[in-house]
Amino acid sequence: MVTRARAAARPRRPVGVVLAGPTPRVGVEPYIVEMAAGVEQVLHPAGHSLLLLVVDGLEAELATYRRWRRDGTVDAVVVVDLVRGDRRPEELARLGVPFVLAGHHDGERATTSVVTDDAAVTSTALEFLAGLGHRCVGRVTGPSSLVHTDERSTAMRETAERLGVRVATREADYTAEEGVRAATALLAGPGAPTALVFDNDVMAVAALEHLTRTGTRVPEDVSLLAADDSPLCELAVPGMSAVSTDVHDRGVRLGEAVLQVLAGAPPRQIPGPQVRVVARGTTGGVLARTP
Repeated sequence: MVTRARAAARPRRPVGVVLAGPTPRVGVEPYIVEMAAGVEQVLHPAGHSLLLLVVDGLEAELATYRRWRRDGTVDAVVVVDLVRGDRRPEELARLGVPFVLAGHHDGERATTSVVTDDAAVTSTALEFLAGLGHRCVGRVTGPSSLVHTDERSTAMRETAERLGVRVATREADYTAEEGVRAATALLAGPGAPTALVFDNDVMAVAALEHLTRTGTRVPEDVSLLAADDSPLCELAVPGMSAVSTDVHDRGVRLGEAVLQVLAGAPPRQIPGPQVRVVARGTTGGVLARTP
């Protein structure tokens, strides 16, 4: 009885999230902050905390999981930024560490995942901009290795063909500097897009600041539309229009999924929040432009 009581009284350990990438980028990414807040909202009342760790690549991330398993550091893990042929789910299963995936996984193993409809992000964006009269739209993407980037790209191509809209893309890495570089490249030369879609808020707001400072009028000369819709979009001047995926709510669903996995629930796919456009000051109709 004493042994059981002591086992039942064992403090619950954190839930881990490993972020692979440059620390400066990760530290200012609103998506990460919003998602973590949603996860913690659910975990904290259940006695868990959230442990965030930034590492410099996949091998370091896998080594972290092995160390956490050896030391008993965490009760579970949330895996983010999934890629094609992702090795992490199999490694966590081999280690016996409970986990939840934030996105689609193309492996054969049944897993618990919270899946946002990333195809709807770009299809909704393009339908919205086409409705404003835009016939050439550019997109600044995240890394092409990520599953959700690929899903968004496929949906944008298919939607563009259906609507008769021309699209152009430039790959970036979610940082402000790369967002500006990619946007500048898309807008250079004749036949430039009349609207740009960005895969995250940091790149979109950085491009807005650069374009405004260098004399490009937004939305009169070019419309800008971000994904995620963090508070950064509301604070921008003018306010940044966005395809909202309610990242905080996605974090809440991830936290709930973690508790379900820890309670022994079978693997299942959980839908993420609905996608919708929040129109603010950076989008306008092509015909409404002033000379």
